Amino acid sequence: MAPRNKPNEIQLTRVYDAPVSLVWEAWTDPEQTAQWWGPRGFTLTTHSKDLRVGGTWNYTMHGPDGTDYRNITQYLEVEPQSRLVYDHGGNETQPPLFRVTVTFVEENGKTTMDMTMAMPSPEAAVETGKFIKKAGGNATWDRLGEYLEKKESDKDIFVINRSFRTPTDLLFDAWTDPQHFARWLPPTGFTMKFIKANIREGGEAFYCMTSVEDKNINMYGKTKYVEIQRPNRIVYIQEFSDAEGNISRHPMMPTWPERILTKVTLTAEGPEQTRVTVVWEPFGKITAEELSTFIQIKGEITQGWTGSFDKLEDYLKR
Repeated sequence: MAPRNKPNEIQLTRVYDAPVSLVWEAWTDPEQTAQWWGPRGFTLTTHSKDLRVGGTWNYTMHGPDGTDYRNITQYLEVEPQSRLVYDHGGNETQPPLFRVTVTFVEENGKTTMDMTMAMPSPEAAVETGKFIKKAGGNATWDRLGEYLEKKESDKDIFVINRSFRTPTDLLFDAWTDPQHFARWLPPTGFTMKFIKANIREGGEAFYCMTSVEDKNINMYGKTKYVEIQRPNRIVYIQEFSDAEGNISRHPMMPTWPERILTKVTLTAEGPEQTRVTVVWEPFGKITAEELSTFIQIKGEITQGWTGSFDKLEDYLKR
């Protein structure tokens, strides 16, 4: 999460590759909002929406476990394509949990969304932050990025963001120095070893991930670096391989796309804080079955990256 101006506030910033008119429509049109609002696995039913000062948005979020979450949002300020202020988390039986202020600013065809969630107390902010992280609530804004990309370019992508309390240069090193990279990237329960590591534009890396519980379980992969711009951008293509480095399929998921294009953007949120944005998309020729697999397991992809980011956070502290 971004640094807080006040101890009772949680702040969040996202930059979307879409004009503010499309971002605003995605926020305010109930049919569009239903495509992305809520953590991964949640769906949305809007009962009514009156987008004006004093108006309300009455909706139900349906959890993947079948639990329904009733919400009645009340709008306090509405400035089209610029600003929204509303009370969030209330319904017929409980008062709102916090007040949200969100602004939208377009520059060079991209829209920056800044959000502040104001809680009743600093303690409430800490607990709400923990709840949002545990529930995967920040994935809402990643899903919005995916929805906008699909609407703009018809591409199916995966997006995940995370803020770290560390300078951008240090975080860049954690992504590009193989000794650091191998310590946090592998999925939970696996270790990673580079067999070859030529991390530069045009370079390649060859690695092996080994199960901690069963040393006989190995996954090999290759990475081809397309673009490296210190300290803000890393782009590479990922492929699974065999032990000799020959390109192969995912050992446990044969319908997974053969190649994935990974775009990593590091954005300073202050002198000691950096936001990481990771974008995945299938690369090259892809079948309908492979695309379907990619779309269907976004929840599992989120869990995988969340585990890696948790390890990165701990590693940076050490």
